[in-house]
Amino acid sequence: MAEAAPLVLPGFGQGPVRCVVIEGVATITLDNPPLNVVFRGLTEALGRVLDVLAADASVRSVIVTGAGERAFCAGSDIAEFRPLMTPGRIVPEKLALQHAVFGGLDDFPKPTIAAVNGLAFGGGLEIAVCCDLVVADEAARFALPEIKLGIFPGSGGPVRVTRRIGAGRAKELMFLGEPIDAATALAWGLVNRIAPRGQAVALARELAATLAERPALAVSLCKQAIAHSFDTSEDEAIARALPLSERAFTSAEAREGVRAFLAKEAPRFTHGLSVSLHRKEVES
Repeated sequence: MAEAAPLVLPGFGQGPVRCVVIEGVATITLDNPPLNVVFRGLTEALGRVLDVLAADASVRSVIVTGAGERAFCAGSDIAEFRPLMTPGRIVPEKLALQHAVFGGLDDFPKPTIAAVNGLAFGGGLEIAVCCDLVVADEAARFALPEIKLGIFPGSGGPVRVTRRIGAGRAKELMFLGEPIDAATALAWGLVNRIAPRGQAVALARELAATLAERPALAVSLCKQAIAHSFDTSEDEAIARALPLSERAFTSAEAREGVRAFLAKEAPRFTHGLSVSLHRKEVES
């Protein structure tokens, strides 16, 4: 039997977030060429489409992917960082919204799958690990490279990535900031399946179709039970990390990291963390 024609979700036929529904499976596409980087409009649109899909009883599973072949999402638009690098701005103007929207994806009442077709760097990886399952193209690469800018992942990465792969491997990703390939991501438990080149979305659709046939209430309750298996809620853990993100983001090291990135130069970090400040942080 031929597959039903895709239904474009009203209001999401174009723009930075597109969505179509086929036989109960919704596919959300992040579309901000060339690398689908995150900016406020994309985050807001992602939040809106998740609200619509959560309320639609005909939608039983959701795929999140990126437009094109180069990237699922390569992180945030670093050119937007400079105006936010003063105290009191990064959390209310960027991270709080991302925390709310990404948390909505993580807590989505229906099963979700990230189909990673290319790069999943920074905020892109933070979006991917909000999904229940992650399917990766065999050429996909994963990274949390924020440390090279003098900051660290601020939208759930230190919590959600660590809960997937453990503290040791999460620290390797975040302290070194270097990418890993799909095979390594699979071995570490960061992804669930690897698809042949160009077939990540197709494999995700197969899994999503299977999930759409499972009893919806049981799947939703099972998802909640798994979330309750951790001592501290993700929201609480991420909320505690937000002021730490602001301190990193407003530091001299961050300003140098962003300057060097935009200038296409190696950063010249001064490593200006005083002993007294370090001791205070450790004691707190």
